[in-house]
Amino acid sequence: MTPARRTRLLQALALFSTGLLSGAFGYGAANLVPTFNAVPIGMRLDFHAELMKMNGITMQATMAVSALSTLALAASVRGRARVLAGVAGFLAVSSFLITRFGNVPINGRIKQWAATAPPPDHAEILRRWELCNDARTATAGLAFGLLIALTLRRSSGDIAPHAPSSPASTSPPSSSGQRGGPTAG
Repeated sequence: MTPARRTRLLQALALFSTGLLSGAFGYGAANLVPTFNAVPIGMRLDFHAELMKMNGITMQATMAVSALSTLALAASVRGRARVLAGVAGFLAVSSFLITRFGNVPINGRIKQWAATAPPPDHAEILRRWELCNDARTATAGLAFGLLIALTLRRSSGDIAPHAPSSPASTSPPSSSGQRGGPTAG
């Protein structure tokens, strides 16, 4: 596989997985959280606990693929493309860390409350969960936006994969897109 093809595949995987991540978090922020806040607390806790059981594996896998593919993309390109992909990777990792150290511990408490009763300060704790949710949604959305910008730049031919220099790869592409100039024929 050529370096250019590998870069395109990494870019597609990074864009797809980060788009899924951003979309899932965005859907949750726009639809689930307002619904959580509109129903009685017992119903919210029961639904939240069940939802987190289902989301645990799929969302963590999506975050991992998003972060790893974006960071691999950053390693495979150069210049501004590397900066954009690197920042997108940092933001994807940030989404994971916010989730792991912000939302997940609170989810564990919510699961306990669903089986018993919420403590007197539950509203403040749920507000912290929503702030973490907003932060991870923003970081995932920004990462996706940066990858869109990178893709638009790439489609206009502004970036190239990072590859070792060789005599054949140092000359500019010809009108056919091949390095080394036109072929005699």
